[in-house]
Amino acid sequence: MYSIELMVKEHENILKLIEIVKNACCQILDGGEVNTDDFEKMILFARNYADKHHHGKEELILFSKMTEHLGAIAEKLVNFGMLVEHDLGRLHMSELETALNNYKEDPKTIYKLGIIAGATGYANLLTRHIDKENNAVFTYAERNLPSEVLESVDKLVRDFEKEAEEKKVHETYLGILEELSKKYCPSK
Repeated sequence: MYSIELMVKEHENILKLIEIVKNACCQILDGGEVNTDDFEKMILFARNYADKHHHGKEELILFSKMTEHLGAIAEKLVNFGMLVEHDLGRLHMSELETALNNYKEDPKTIYKLGIIAGATGYANLLTRHIDKENNAVFTYAERNLPSEVLESVDKLVRDFEKEAEEKKVHETYLGILEELSKKYCPSK
């Protein structure tokens, strides 16, 4: 199914961000400086690619169709699982941004701690979240949604992607990911 394959591929990009985030945090723990510009780029990627672009497709299209067509199990899975975790990821990004801004004004250790806590909280959450989506949620949707609904999901995702292409979403954010990857994951 096109849309599920695409979302799994996007998860691979988000997992690259997570590796970058963890490596940047380890550099701080090893005595390195906080590179505020790089953390701002990580936040930009997380908010615009992982959340707005990727979660946008999940929330507006796939999850919506699941709750519409699959009843109580899907409603619980989506509303009390996946959407709660999406919101928690947004909270971690907000906390990271607050700590980063505080650190830029006053580079205290307590703000470094906030940076590391927000960043690693996001990384740990998204690692588990992606595993659940790839291995449970997406599989459940593919097995249980009627074929005509799956086809409509694919069409809506293609339309979503066409709009993203016009806005240069992939070009912009995958470029940021590549730049950060060279710096924080040079062996790959």
